Order: sequence, then C-alpha cells, then structure tokens
Amino acid sequence: MVLFILVVGAVVATASSASGTAAITAPAATDTFWGKLHNAIEEHLGKPYVIGSAGLKSFDCSGFVWRALTDSGIYLKRTSARKLFFSLPSAPETSNSRFGTIVFFDNLRHCGIVNDANSFYHAECKKGTTISPLQPYWKDKICGFRLFL
Repeated sequence: MVLFILVVGAVVATASSASGTAAITAPAATDTFWGKLHNAIEEHLGKPYVIGSAGLKSFDCSGFVWRALTDSGIYLKRTSARKLFFSLPSAPETSNSRFGTIVFFDNLRHCGIVNDANSFYHAECKKGTTISPLQPYWKDKICGFRLFL
C-alpha cells in the first residue's frame, strides 16, 4: 500500500512495511520552491534570444525571468524589465547575492536571476539563455535588485 502525505507543501510517498508502520522520507531539494526555480532555470538554458519572447523555445531577458518564476509557481504579469523593476519590492543589501534575487542592469533595460555573488542567469542577445559571471562586464552595469517573495 502506498500513502501520500503532504509535508510542507510537498507530496511525499511512503510505503507500508511488514510491521504496518510507514517510513516517511524527507522531501527532495527539488520539492522546495528554490529547487523548482533552479530546475526551471536549468530547463530553459541554451534557448535562443528573441526580443519579446517568453518561451518555451526562445526568450528575451524579462521573458526568461517571468518564465522561470511562473514555472516555479510565482505568477507575475509578463512585462518589460523596467516595469518589472518598479512593480517589485526592493531587495535588502543582504539579499543581493542570494539565489533567486532579480538583478537589473543598464538603466533597467536588462534583467536576470542571481545565482550567487559571482554569477547570474539571463537571456543574452548573442548567447541566448545562459549563466554569466558578474565580473568584469556586468558588475558596473547593475542598477538594482528586487525580490518577488
């Protein structure tokens, strides 16, 4: 017999043992929001850049951010990088290098999702959806960080 148990928003399957007690397994990292976000980003890496596109075969920068969040269960209006910046709350400085924070560049004309203190995910004109280092090119172009939660 298989039982399904809801554990902090994740469904966990357990099997009944011969003694009649069920062993509960902890949810995998992919069952968390952050795991889902990471999987959504990874699923869309390598897709070509097309202005105005939000997937599934191509993306622009804000379309890539929107799609990754939507695939993770965060529903925002699909909009430009500039409008997205003004619709979200500011991120405290302590969140600027945290995975999932949205980073904005070049006078709010470009955005991406922070991976860590040294890199971010985005849709780049020449490379498509990719992960890029912040140094040396992008770091000086940062104009803000926003949170979606």
